[in-house]
Amino acid sequence: MAHANESRTTVQEFILLGLESGPQWRFYLLILFSFIYIITLIENITIITLVHVDDHLAQMPMYILLGNFSWLEICYVSTSIPRMIFDLASPQGIISFQACFLQFYVFFSFGSTECFFLSAMAMDRYLAICHPLRYPTMMSSRNCSKLVAGCWIAGFLGYAVPVTLISRLSFCGSNIIDNFVCDQGLLSLACPSFKNASFISQIFMNILIILGNFIFVTISYGVIVATLIKSFNQHSRKKAFSTISFHLVVVVLFYGSVAGMYVAPSGDSQSHVTKIVTVFYTAITPFLNPMIYCLRNDQVKEALGRLLRRMEQRWRDKK
Repeated sequence: MAHANESRTTVQEFILLGLESGPQWRFYLLILFSFIYIITLIENITIITLVHVDDHLAQMPMYILLGNFSWLEICYVSTSIPRMIFDLASPQGIISFQACFLQFYVFFSFGSTECFFLSAMAMDRYLAICHPLRYPTMMSSRNCSKLVAGCWIAGFLGYAVPVTLISRLSFCGSNIIDNFVCDQGLLSLACPSFKNASFISQIFMNILIILGNFIFVTISYGVIVATLIKSFNQHSRKKAFSTISFHLVVVVLFYGSVAGMYVAPSGDSQSHVTKIVTVFYTAITPFLNPMIYCLRNDQVKEALGRLLRRMEQRWRDKK
């Protein structure tokens, strides 16, 4: 609903068009995304539990970061998928002004936090591989805790100013968002004469956070690969390459999907491409990340085995 006020419009609610599918497809999509969401929660909760209860993993910075990354993935996927599932079940798509901007802020804050965590994990692997003697000191428990806190704080501070500016804009006419989540499409609905500062601040933060972290990650892994190529220990080289290869897959999935948002074609096909890319980085990537990180990780497999044996023993004791 919108109320005219001279040449401006005060929007009280927005309409999310969602995935625009027929009733039958809506049912299948509801089942599919419900399944993806539940499995994503189970995967990440399992990793968090392993890091928390396993004494070996709990002392290693890489797994402390991975545990926090799993918390992040749970929060990230929960900002968009439950709402999408709700809209698939009840296809009205109406969301209040306040709820839309809250989702917008939280969604992009978790996304920028993921950028910082990917950089933190790249730095951890860089220090472990390129400076192994200094690694225990540089990535001590205290320093690791500071790094984790810094990632969360920086992620949520980054988009505070752009989102605040955008929320104060006037909106002209349409209140329809052609997506299933309140995203950057909000800016296109604002009155042209009022959105320049908001647009500039958002582009600046995108460049600073996304591009800055991407460059840092690229340089870090580039140095790691160069160091491993020069290594004479084939066993250590193979093990390190196996570890960072999965890290690189996660980096490519995340930044590849983000890049897709900025190279989407213009015209009628833009909204369809935008939705596909949004589905990919809001649902598919968080679903795949735990499997990618832990699929061939022997330490995680061993920790999971210890946990299962412990649970089996407790069950037998109760009987």
